[in-house]
Amino acid sequence: MAITLTKPAADRIAEQIRKNDSLALRFAAKASGCSGFSYVMDFADKIDDGDIVFNNYNVQLVIDPKSLEILDGTEIDYVAEGLNQTFKFSNPKATNECGCGESFAITG
Repeated sequence: MAITLTKPAADRIAEQIRKNDSLALRFAAKASGCSGFSYVMDFADKIDDGDIVFNNYNVQLVIDPKSLEILDGTEIDYVAEGLNQTFKFSNPKATNECGCGESFAITG
């Protein structure tokens, strides 16, 4: 079981964690969006009991067990496309994504 960050994503997240004086990035999935689930990224000031912690390029990423079932194997990248800069999610469990890339569906 793993969630991974590319080097560009880790660099961007590390910068934001420092700016927000946080401990880690919290990554989760919540039921919403036009396809069923959406990705949630927020800053974590503490690690809760039961949280799973992944380290990529010295960046801590925390996730709750329920979200890990949906997001296991996801790679988070940070890309610049023209003037736009955004995080991209490559989730092997996603069977369908909405056109905006903000939400996804899984089967099973």
